[in-house]
This record gives sequence, structure tokens and C-alpha cells, in this order.
Amino acid sequence: MEEQNSSTRKYKIYLSILAIFFLVLLFWLFIQRSQLMKLVKEKETEKTELKHNLDSLMTEHDKIKISYGALSDSLKSKDSLIQKNALEIKKLLDTEWEYNKIRKKLEMLQKVAQGYVHQMDSLYTINRELSAENDRIRQEVKTEQNRNQNLIKDKEELKEKMNQAAYIKAYDVTSKAYKLKAGKTKEELTDKASRAERIRVCFTIGENPLVASGKKIIYIRIQRPDNVVVIKSKYDTFVFNGQTLPFSLREDIAYDGKALNVCVVWTKKNEDQPAMKGKYIVTVFTDDKEIGSGSFDLK
Repeated sequence: MEEQNSSTRKYKIYLSILAIFFLVLLFWLFIQRSQLMKLVKEKETEKTELKHNLDSLMTEHDKIKISYGALSDSLKSKDSLIQKNALEIKKLLDTEWEYNKIRKKLEMLQKVAQGYVHQMDSLYTINRELSAENDRIRQEVKTEQNRNQNLIKDKEELKEKMNQAAYIKAYDVTSKAYKLKAGKTKEELTDKASRAERIRVCFTIGENPLVASGKKIIYIRIQRPDNVVVIKSKYDTFVFNGQTLPFSLREDIAYDGKALNVCVVWTKKNEDQPAMKGKYIVTVFTDDKEIGSGSFDLK
């Protein structure tokens, strides 16, 4: 009986030891589980933080690209590198727990992104300076073009003035009528239409050093009171402003830029009718220009 009681006590002792061991093991497992859950929570927190940092970095990067517009196209290779690294970090966050490695990659990506921003700032500054320089150059070119246009205009105006000034003029155009006497070798001044047989037209070609020296053809038109031009021949014509006009007298002179007195004579033919009474207009032409005029009256 004593042996049976002894065995029972031993059995109870073994059960007590096993129970204690089991309780200790459960307590240890609980501690380990708590630590593991804490570690998992910390890892999840770190993962969330890293993902947030990555998203913030890429969002800021996209804003920068948009703000710089077409200028960002010049750094496409840099942008591709940033996008590639961001994608790699995102995959690591979904598949691995080596967050120290991921953190290092993210730090490297941040440096690359910062370098991208600095380069964009530099390009923007350079582009702005170039734009300012281009604006300045365009303004200078425009100013120079305006200056050249003004010079051309001034030159044309000067040329026009020179052209207007570079022709001779006939001054003091006077005309007198004469009656012929003694075999038509002598003249007698008259103002009677019935007696007028000769008209003498005199004038002075003015001095003008701007006119080229050489032969000048002078045409003189004597216009009767009925506006008909007195002519010697129907072939006596010249061109003035594109029109063919009859002339009464022609005189060729040698002009050297100095003043020159000229007198020309129109003599009535025997078969011509007597001169008309009234006012006669005398006009002098040369080089397709009207250079002088005068008048006389016959009674």
C-alpha cells in the first residue's frame, strides 16, 4: 500500500513539473508572438513610411516636369532613370523586407531627383537669359532695320530731290514780234498781228552744276490764241510725258553747267495767213521737262 502511494506521489510530481513546463512554454510562446507582432507592425509602419516618401518624391517630380513644360524634354534620359529606380523600389516594397536596402535606394533616388531639379533650374536660367538675349538682338535688328529703312527713305528722297534739281531751267522767257523790211534783211518791232512776220524768243538757261554737261535739245512751242501750235512742218514733234507734241522751234545747245543766253527765231512763210490777234503762249522744253514759259500779245 505504501508503494502504491509512493508511485502516486511521484506521478503527481511529474504531472506538476510537466504542467509548470507547459505553462512556461506557453508564456515564452506568448512573449515571442508579441515580439513578432510588434516587429511586423514596425515593418509595416516602415513600409508605409517608405512608400509615402516614394509617392511624395514622384508626385513632386511630376509637378516639376509639368511646371517646366517643354523644357523638361531636354532631360528625358534623367527622367527615365528616375522612373526606372522608382519602379524598382516599388517592387522591392511589395516583395522584400530588407528596408535598409530599400531606404538606401530611396535616398539615392532623392539625390538623383534633386540633381534633376538643379539641372532644370540651370536650363531654365540659361533659357531665360537666351530668351532675353534673343529679345535684345531682335530689338537691335528691328532698330537697325528701321534705321536702314529710314536711310533708304532718306536716300530715295535725296535722290528724288537731286533728280528734281538736276535739270536746267529757262529764265526770263521773252518773245517779240517783228515786221521784215528791205528784202527781209531788216527787222522792225511791232505789236500788230497784221504786220508780224517774225517772232524772236529769247531766254537764259540757268546755271546748274548738277546737270551733266553735253548736248541739250531745246524745244519751243508757240501757241496761238486759239490754242493751235505754230509749226514749220507736220513732222516737227517731240515726246513729252509719253505724249507726242508738235513744236515750233528746236535749238541744240552745248551746256557745261553755266548760264547760257539763247535766242531762236520763227519766220512766217509767204503763204502763211496773217497772225491772229490775242495772247500767245510760249513754252520751253528739254529732257522731257517743261523748263520755262512766257507770253506776248498781238493787236
